[in-house]
Amino acid sequence: MRERINNQIRAKEVRVIDGENGNLGVLALSEALKIANERGLDLIEISPNANPPIAKIMDFGKYLYEKQKKEKKAKAGTKATETKAIQIKIATGEHDLEQKAKTASKWLSEGHRIKVELYLSGRAKYMDEKFLKERLERIMHFLTIPYKIAEPYKKSPKGIMITIEKE
Repeated sequence: MRERINNQIRAKEVRVIDGENGNLGVLALSEALKIANERGLDLIEISPNANPPIAKIMDFGKYLYEKQKKEKKAKAGTKATETKAIQIKIATGEHDLEQKAKTASKWLSEGHRIKVELYLSGRAKYMDEKFLKERLERIMHFLTIPYKIAEPYKKSPKGIMITIEKE
C-alpha cells in the first residue's frame, strides 16, 4: 500500500496529527495542506480507511525511514523454524544414538522440528511394525529436552518416521 501525500489525498476532510503526535482535530483538506505548507512539511495520509481518514504532518522522507525501520525490526523478531532430519538404522549402536539425540536436543532447544527417520533397506522393510517402532523409540529415550509428537509414526519411502517438536 502506497501512502498518499499532499495533493494526492482525496478526502474532503481529515483528522490531522502533527509531528509530535498532537491531535489537531478534524480539518478541511485545504486547511490541513495550508498548515503543512506553513511548517515546510508534508501531509501524509496514514490511515485512509478511517472515517474521516487520518493524516499526519511530517517530512515524508523521515516518515518512510521510520516505517522502514519498524518493518526491519519486526522482521528481525521473527524466527523461521526448520524441520531438521535425523536418520538411524536398525543396527545403530547405543553410543551413536546418544550422539544423534544430543544433536536433536540442541535443535529442539533452538525451536526446530525434528524428523526422526528409521532407514530400512531390503528385507528390513517387511519386518514387524511393532519391532520397527521400538527401534525408532530407542533414540527418544536419550533426548534431554521435553518434546511432543507433531506427526505420529508413518511410513515413508525410506522406512518409518516420526516428527517431534519442543513442548
